[in-house]
Amino acid sequence: QLQLVESGGGLVQPGGSLRLSCVVSGLTARNNSIGWFRQAPGKERMGVACITDTDFGAEYSDSVKGRFTISMDKAKNTVYLQMNSLKPEDTGVYYCAADWNPYPKSCKIVLQRQLFGWWGQGTQVIVAS
Repeated sequence: QLQLVESGGGLVQPGGSLRLSCVVSGLTARNNSIGWFRQAPGKERMGVACITDTDFGAEYSDSVKGRFTISMDKAKNTVYLQMNSLKPEDTGVYYCAADWNPYPKSCKIVLQRQLFGWWGQGTQVIVAS
């Protein structure tokens, strides 16, 4: 059974930065992907970024490309989401999720279709002046 615990959220001014962390415990098989998702108030949850645990290939939503960076430290079982140049529209609860990826060459499809069975409890990010 997987467990995911997010941390690092908070209040930040527009243009600022935050780094979210997701500690993943219980991953044993290979070809897993870990994704970060955002749910803004009154909106549907959307995929933000994902990474595979085989070659650390990453994918991003168009809205965060060039500003966010996802990375993985396998020794610490931790996935990070570095968020720079934050905008008010980045506000929301950020969740990390993990699961085996049936498309090992990329996590793009599992991110778009939200094909993850294990989710963390979320961490709040507020971007406001």
